[in-house]
Amino acid sequence: MMRKPAISLSTNELVSRRLEELDTIAAVLPMERRDELAELLTDQDVDTLRHLVNEGMGANTLRALTSDLAYLQAWALAATGRSLPWPAPEALLLKFVAHHLWDPEKRLTDPGHGMPIDIEDKLRLQGFLRKTGPHAPDTVRRRLATWSTLTKWRGLVGAFASPALKSAIRLAVRATPRPKRRKSAKAVTGDVLSKLIGTCRSNSLRDIRDKAILMVAFASGGRRRSEVAGLRKEQLVMEAPIPVEGSPPLPSLSIHLGRTKTSGADNPEIVYLTGRPVEALNAWLALARIESGSVFRAIDRWGNVSKRSLDPKAINDIVKQRADMAGLDPAEYSAHGLRSGYLTEAANRGIPLPEAMEQSRHRSVQQASEYYNSATRRSGRAARLL
Repeated sequence: MMRKPAISLSTNELVSRRLEELDTIAAVLPMERRDELAELLTDQDVDTLRHLVNEGMGANTLRALTSDLAYLQAWALAATGRSLPWPAPEALLLKFVAHHLWDPEKRLTDPGHGMPIDIEDKLRLQGFLRKTGPHAPDTVRRRLATWSTLTKWRGLVGAFASPALKSAIRLAVRATPRPKRRKSAKAVTGDVLSKLIGTCRSNSLRDIRDKAILMVAFASGGRRRSEVAGLRKEQLVMEAPIPVEGSPPLPSLSIHLGRTKTSGADNPEIVYLTGRPVEALNAWLALARIESGSVFRAIDRWGNVSKRSLDPKAINDIVKQRADMAGLDPAEYSAHGLRSGYLTEAANRGIPLPEAMEQSRHRSVQQASEYYNSATRRSGRAARLL
């Protein structure tokens, strides 16, 4: 069915229609700032996202594509006054690199170096820029890759492989070296997790929810914040209790993650919860009366539970808030600390790496072993030669 020409609709009507269309995929693709997306994205952008949802693309991949597309559209509007052109000319791609990879020292003497202040202010006001300084090279490369992918999906050919663009990125990265930083300064190991959970002492909805979030995220292998925020009741399957000699059997359930960031197209991921995390999760589901849909939801000031899922950023905020309440430095902890903390704690307890990876779903032994190495080197024989 053909749509009415966009010219026959007012701006408000166009935005309202896009909001409705975004709602049709919200269950599969929880999105930040939905109202802003409806204004930024074009009809063709929304059609592309709906098509990808219908084709079964993983929710995490779709979420990342949507985030990058929204940023690219916002940048194009701020830098050129127009939406992204398809395909983008090489000059626009080079402008994108120049605006995002620049030398902070040179800017001190040349205010025109890097992203112009007025463009930066527009993006910051919209919430697309939070930190000062140039972007991380990996972020720039990822957004260019998203731009290239979306161009190909439109049946077009872009200039993303041009020698000039590759050279510009290489020279810009070389001119502005950046130290590699961890996503979380400190791992949320078992002792830290106990302190965070210890702040959830009351029977309030918020404390019961946050306790379940912390325990489920950690015990399920250190799930990513997007996976925790996007978890749905339909992904939970009760399993037979685990018998324990001399004690009551432990409750057990499986979480069917579907396709994740590291899984293959035909290899759905499943992880398991046993014991206290299951009890904490069941307590939240019962108290919030959640029988279907999103598991972890927002709670307003009056104690009403939203029908929509938490934003992934909210998981990070919860970790930092609980760290602050526990007397820890919130700047040193983040949601990713639950993921690194799970593997670090497994190493501390002598759990074999392959067994821990079955739960964390890391595909790279090299990446997962970094946490093990950090945990064992301090007490290993190599560190005690004298």
